[in-house]
Amino acid sequence: MKHQDCVSCGAANGMTRFEDRSFEVEYRNLRRSVQGLSGWECRACGETEFDPDSALRYGAAGDQLIETARRTIAQEMKRIRRKLSLTQKTAVQMLSGGGHNAFSRYERGEVEPPRSLVVLMALLDRHPQLMEEIVAINQDVRLDPQIAAQEPGH
Repeated sequence: MKHQDCVSCGAANGMTRFEDRSFEVEYRNLRRSVQGLSGWECRACGETEFDPDSALRYGAAGDQLIETARRTIAQEMKRIRRKLSLTQKTAVQMLSGGGHNAFSRYERGEVEPPRSLVVLMALLDRHPQLMEEIVAINQDVRLDPQIAAQEPGH
């Protein structure tokens, strides 16, 4: 069996060679098994260092999980926005702020929306009647006088 010093914890001969092993990649609640990986594993600290080909395959599997998660979130954002009869522009104005095309980028999976927006959208999916409250609050937010009062001379 081949051994070498651990690159992480420094354990002498701590790294043991492995071949054709399966590892599971996880992202959020998604999992994927990657078969036939080779590399080194430390018996002392558990550090794993894949061979170049194995590292590429393991990384690609992780990237696929991230893309799957982004697409799923994007589809949900679009479904809920449509359920609420909002345009992308109105959704930005009423719910999230940000650039004029922020929702478009969320719905195409280019950018992951902030967690707070995902939670708000899930809440509105369960309780769409709350949209009336959001509209009322958006119309009633009058912070400009308080902001102006902070300016010296007012």
